[in-house]
Amino acid sequence: MPAVVLIGAQWGDEGKGKATDLLSSRLDYVVKFNGGNNAGHTVVVGEEKYALHLLPSGILTPGVTPVIANGVVVDIEVLFEEIEGLESRGVDTSQLKISANAHVITQYHRTLDKVTERFLGKRQIGTTGRGIGPAYADKINRVGIRMQDLFDENILRQKVEGALDQKNHLLLKVYNRRAIEVDEIVDDLLGYVERLRPMVTDTSLLLHRALEAGETVLFEGGQATMLDVDHGTYPFVTSSNATSGGAVTGSGIAPNRIDRVIGIVKAYTTRVGSGPFPTELFDEWGEFLADKGHEFGTTTGRRRRTGWYDAPIARYTARVNGVTDFVLTKLDVLTGIDRIPVAVAYDVDGVIMEEVPVSQSDFHHAKPVYEEFPGWTEDISGARSFDDLPPNAQSYVRELEAMSGARFSAIGVGPGRDEIVQLHDLLD
Repeated sequence: MPAVVLIGAQWGDEGKGKATDLLSSRLDYVVKFNGGNNAGHTVVVGEEKYALHLLPSGILTPGVTPVIANGVVVDIEVLFEEIEGLESRGVDTSQLKISANAHVITQYHRTLDKVTERFLGKRQIGTTGRGIGPAYADKINRVGIRMQDLFDENILRQKVEGALDQKNHLLLKVYNRRAIEVDEIVDDLLGYVERLRPMVTDTSLLLHRALEAGETVLFEGGQATMLDVDHGTYPFVTSSNATSGGAVTGSGIAPNRIDRVIGIVKAYTTRVGSGPFPTELFDEWGEFLADKGHEFGTTTGRRRRTGWYDAPIARYTARVNGVTDFVLTKLDVLTGIDRIPVAVAYDVDGVIMEEVPVSQSDFHHAKPVYEEFPGWTEDISGARSFDDLPPNAQSYVRELEAMSGARFSAIGVGPGRDEIVQLHDLLD
């Protein structure tokens, strides 16, 4: 049975939760392998809407084991707030498993994230201020705290002391902030130990055994390809690998276990935070997409920047991830637009480029080269087969597919879990 990786194909917020929900009845495990609570999935189940930030979206499906793997950084306070919120609505979270090797976000990570971003002024990255970047920095600097450290108070104290020895100098002398006490951090983290004990385990071994037993595992990426720390629009990126390769390092499974890579791509484009965005709109069409698409961040509430579909980005995503199937979401948002522009290339100082420029400067200066396609006015939310779509909507989808580097296997035609057209099976 397959190991399937599901990734965002743009700058995030493409609707990965909806795609996971489409597969959920056939899954045994759903694994979050990167990021933290700086990204959100909104999943609509019947009349209920669930906003998930740290937990894998598979936690909403009975019988599925949700896993937070080693590539994730975990804010334990947020974890339990989210668990309690779901349980108050009748969702069973008792099967959640967390990697003993996952790193912990502490109070000092959140503090440093906020003060550092303010200190940057005009050079701000646009982080969520939730301590994600500083926690990953500590991981790479080998001064991070892992979930397993919470179960040995002596080790935990030593690690907190080592981390704060440097950070308090920075807070006091550079940012003019108060020093953080070791006991303050240690006592806070130890307060979660008993609640965490049944959840924390060797998730790499757990997933290996599941795949050996023929069970189906979905690896769900946070953020998206263009925010990947190596392959995104650096430095305006997240602090982890949001591409399919991150599923391997972020979960402890072998590369040859992956059978399929599903890329989620909107019928237009959005991004949150700073950084280049060639098709960004600053006119009434940008407002139209934001309002009709409800483009406000699940985690931050920030209005997303909006723009037309960018085919070079889709091709780039297909290449670096090895995408086998795209799921096209929010096609319904484009209903009512007479002519729909699509970026097919870039003009960089008079040079036409059909692929994403490798140079950051070139990408900042890239101007989209558009082709326009006829739109439609019919309500498509009731479509359940491709033939149900208006002819112009069908043509738009086929044109995007031809220029995007992989087949389109499903099309989102509304926010509900059943408002989707499936063209190809995503697992077989």
